[in-house]
Amino acid sequence: MDFLKMMKQAKDLQGKMAEMQQQIAEIEVEGSAGAGLVTAKLSGKGELKALKVDPSLANPEEIEILEDLVMAAVNDARTKSEEVMQEKTKEMMGGMGLPPGMKMPF
Repeated sequence: MDFLKMMKQAKDLQGKMAEMQQQIAEIEVEGSAGAGLVTAKLSGKGELKALKVDPSLANPEEIEILEDLVMAAVNDARTKSEEVMQEKTKEMMGGMGLPPGMKMPF
């Protein structure tokens, strides 16, 4: 393989990675639990951006249920965020012409 071509591909990959990281930072995903009674919105980087709790859950006797639902909603949003990141990475790597199964060191 031509060394200059490899260097150009590496530079292109670096630029694409920076662009992808910016796109991921702008993505927001929403997770929910308890049939929508609790929702959490995360950035593509996993930062909690918003949390909404249905007022019907604010019963002091049910605080444990509320805490469990909040954790479930945040985890649901984080899972969705990771799926989006994997898909974006897959799309970006598809145009690189790398052999199947080759993993990049990141």
